[in-house]
Amino acid sequence: MITVNGQEYHLQLVDTAGQDEYSIFPQTYSIDINGYILVYSVTSNKSFEVVKVIHEKLLDMVGKVQVPIMLVGNKKDLHMERVISFEEGKALAENWNAAFMESSAKENQTAVELFKRIILEVEKIDGGVPQGRTSCSLM
Repeated sequence: MITVNGQEYHLQLVDTAGQDEYSIFPQTYSIDINGYILVYSVTSNKSFEVVKVIHEKLLDMVGKVQVPIMLVGNKKDLHMERVISFEEGKALAENWNAAFMESSAKENQTAVELFKRIILEVEKIDGGVPQGRTSCSLM
């Protein structure tokens, strides 16, 4: 449960970490999903490329032009190992018309903020805030 702007949301999360980009999206992952959080490591060019492939598969599977997406660059605390700049991540998100932020799971930075932001993205695309308690499925 998370509260955003006085509205309660029940989040259902699906973590696909560790799966390759070709097995991540069974058809069931596109049904009744309200928003997507795509995460890459700022220390890995491969993860940055994989997130692009996943985004393409997501759009093909969902069949919509605009889908609520949050692009997240993780491991921002690893300054010495960084290979993807903040600007590269932000530019990709802008290209997708997605929200963007960087985080550090190790330092527990921005985890709650990330979920609040994707809910706001879902509301923006869906046209407003529903009344009462709402269920929101994120992947």
